[in-house]
Amino acid sequence: MAGPYVLPELGYAYDALEPHLSGAVLELHHGKHHAAYVAGANATLEKLEAARAAGDYGSIVGLEKTLAFNVSGHVLHSTYWANLAPDGGGEPAGELAAAIVENFGSFTAFKAHLSAATTTVQGSGWGVLAWEPLGGRLNVEQVHQHQEGSGQGSIPLLVIDAWEHAYYLQYKNVRADYVAAVWNVIDWNDVAARFAKASRLRLA
Repeated sequence: MAGPYVLPELGYAYDALEPHLSGAVLELHHGKHHAAYVAGANATLEKLEAARAAGDYGSIVGLEKTLAFNVSGHVLHSTYWANLAPDGGGEPAGELAAAIVENFGSFTAFKAHLSAATTTVQGSGWGVLAWEPLGGRLNVEQVHQHQEGSGQGSIPLLVIDAWEHAYYLQYKNVRADYVAAVWNVIDWNDVAARFAKASRLRLA
C-alpha cells in the first residue's frame, strides 16, 4: 500500500546556488513552504480515508480541491529542486535541444517564452515546460496556484516557481530579475532525463 508523501532532500546545500538563489530563501522555501504542502497532502488523505470509512462524503468537494492543491504543490516543488544545480546554466544539448528548436523555433525563443510566462503569471503560480502526450509536443504553460491552467495529462519537465516565497526576500517585487537568475542554475541534465522518459508516453 502506498505510504505518505515525503519531503525530498535537496541534492545540494541550501547556499550552493548562491549568488543566484540565496541560502536563506532556499532554506525557508524547502523547509517551510514545501514541507507544508507535504503535510497538507498527508492530512487530507487521512480525512478522505475517514470519510470513506464513515460513508460520509459531505466534505468531498473541499477535500478533493485541497488534495489537488497540496499534491500539485509537492510535485512541482520536487521537480523545481531537481531542475536546479550549482553547476547549471547554459543550454541543453542532444534530443532535448532538438525538440526545443522543433517546437519553439530556437532556444532563444523558448527561453524568452518561458521567462515571459513565468514573469507575467497573475498572482501566484509557475512557468512550466511540459510534455503534452496527446499531441506529442512540448508546451510552455502558466500554472496558476499549483494546479490551474495546466494541460490535462501534461508532464512537467522544467518548472520555475513564481510564488513570492521563492524570491521576495532576495529580489523583492522584481520577479523578472529572479527569473533571469534562475536560468544560471538550471540543470539541463535533469530536464533532459525527464524529457527522455516523458516523450515515450503518447496518448494517440
